[in-house]
Amino acid sequence: MPQPDENRFRHRDLNWLSFNERVLQEAEDKMNPLYERIKFLAIYSSNLDEYFRVRVSQLRQMKRVKKSIRKKLALRPSKITKKIIEEVKFQQEKFGEIYKKQIIPELAAHKIHLIDSEEFDDSQRHFVAAYFQKKVLNHLQPKLLDLEKENELFLENAVLYFFVTFQNDNKLGVVNIPVNDCGRFVTLKNQGQQHFITFLDEIVRYKLQDLFPEEKITGIFEIKLSRDAELYIHDIYEGELAEKIYDSLQQRTKGQPTRLLYDADMPEKAKKKIRDLLQLGKIDMMPGGKYHNFKDFFAFPDPTENKELHFQKFPPIPHKNLEYSKDYFKTISEKDRALHFPYMSFDYVENFLEQAVNDENVTDIKISLYRVADKSRLTSSLLKALENKKNVTVFVEAKARFDEENNIIWGRKFEEKGANVIYSYPKVKVHSKIMLIKRIENGNSINYSYIGTGNFNSETSEIYCDHAIFTANQKIAKELLRLFKVLEGELIIPREKNLLISPFSTRQEFSKLIYNEIENARAGKTAGITAKMNSLEDLEIIELLYKASEAGVKIRLLVRGFTCLIPGIKGMSENIYITSVVDSFLEHGRIYIFENDGDEKIFYGSADWMSRNLDRRIEVISPVLDKDIAQEFKELLNIQLQDNVKARIQDASEDNKYVQRENGEKAIRSQYEIYKYLKEKHTS
Repeated sequence: MPQPDENRFRHRDLNWLSFNERVLQEAEDKMNPLYERIKFLAIYSSNLDEYFRVRVSQLRQMKRVKKSIRKKLALRPSKITKKIIEEVKFQQEKFGEIYKKQIIPELAAHKIHLIDSEEFDDSQRHFVAAYFQKKVLNHLQPKLLDLEKENELFLENAVLYFFVTFQNDNKLGVVNIPVNDCGRFVTLKNQGQQHFITFLDEIVRYKLQDLFPEEKITGIFEIKLSRDAELYIHDIYEGELAEKIYDSLQQRTKGQPTRLLYDADMPEKAKKKIRDLLQLGKIDMMPGGKYHNFKDFFAFPDPTENKELHFQKFPPIPHKNLEYSKDYFKTISEKDRALHFPYMSFDYVENFLEQAVNDENVTDIKISLYRVADKSRLTSSLLKALENKKNVTVFVEAKARFDEENNIIWGRKFEEKGANVIYSYPKVKVHSKIMLIKRIENGNSINYSYIGTGNFNSETSEIYCDHAIFTANQKIAKELLRLFKVLEGELIIPREKNLLISPFSTRQEFSKLIYNEIENARAGKTAGITAKMNSLEDLEIIELLYKASEAGVKIRLLVRGFTCLIPGIKGMSENIYITSVVDSFLEHGRIYIFENDGDEKIFYGSADWMSRNLDRRIEVISPVLDKDIAQEFKELLNIQLQDNVKARIQDASEDNKYVQRENGEKAIRSQYEIYKYLKEKHTS
């Protein structure tokens, strides 16, 4: 695909780095408690690992295309990769400064000391030696390489290793650091009120000479290799796709290298040796700090159990209608009911399904699963539904990246119990978050629907901000039922009038809605577009937004991740204003509001304005038909648009400036204000 005009569109991979910089800003923000700042370092690191495994690996694949073809298509993977490397190096330096100059001293101020092997005292050295012998040694796989002979060195994806140099230049050592077996952090014995913690790395480092008794060690450097995460499956249209995906998962451990992260103190001579051994190019080499895999800091221990070092935990808000309902079907049939996670508990979804499973009048349960929790009440209920002789249809997305194995395992369990399980289709992912319950009432078949913006996953529902609606609206249910028939292969097109379903109607309907605002603006009518999403990438939609801006439509966007749209450019996008909120919860919901000359149309659902969501995924965007819920969605979105604590301005400069408060202006931290708003609304 040709690269878009740089003057009109940002490159998605470069702007994604701007998003990850906002995560890094949260690690630097002293308004956040210390352990939450540590978690933001972990999030930043985890994000960057996936980015190199997915996005950077795709750029590398482009480089395999013949140069003449790349030139015709205006593909410039090398240029983009170089820009990525430059920006990542800059961010990594900032990361190191935050960690060394802020986090470590502040931990020490709270009597928590993260020490290395050179700081061990006599009692700690005695403890570490015993711990190494008992807990660590059996998990080590030291390799001694003789460079005068032919060597094969394979490094597993994302596994930490020590690269060891010796006085004998013809010898090298490589040792794994067994984090998966032993954990990353080891708590040493306390000394009074002082707490001491060390990396597993330092325990291995301390005893490393024992592993190479015949050699004199001159250097020890930590390294980590990231590998291409793509599953290259041949003949996707033949045979069982899910089985092929499952069988190909091992590719991830053997995929093409995309980045070698190494200790920046490694000398040039040693770098050249590791490059030659792994057959890497200079662009594959990324300098880092003494330690890698900072995602392990998600599990960094707090021996003080000091609540002030963590975010305040907010108890889930009880839904005023569902909390005490003994009959969800009756409560939902009276009126649509909205849920907002993580402010409310995912229990309501699981309670609804459990009631359906145990209701003798329920005949059918249909659900789409994109990321399945390892174990949950929801999956247990689906298994019980099969025991209770319900007709259960489960669509399992076998191509949900990094969740393929778990999803397929659960799909097999459902199949074994008698469910109608449908797996992925070639070239299309099912990303919608939908459930349909068919119930016999007074001799009639009544359908109850659930449409959400987030996965059916009780674990992620505690940290992802999402929205969902239960409804007994039969028009919505009829269209949802037709979509399930498409998934089951009974229909080709769902023929929807209310729902926007990708890849069938979402692009066309969104385009019509934007054009309607353009026409209203030109006619002097009320016109405006307000939208919240994770990412904005589709060039056709962006061009329409530019056209709307030029027509005078005021466009207010809230984009958490990356955006290819360049706002605030005179004559192109001067009427478009974008902010991004990064805070303690991950903003994940999608809401779209069109002024429509005073008769607002509000939608929500699973799709961003990205080409993949519009053209290559099964997505469901639903109108918000209940007036009270529509008002609630609007007020929630308005709170986020007013954020002046955790919102950053996304403009042409891409410098992630925080929204500034005027003198005396109230501080609005939207996630906290939303909690207050919902609590007042549901407990009044």
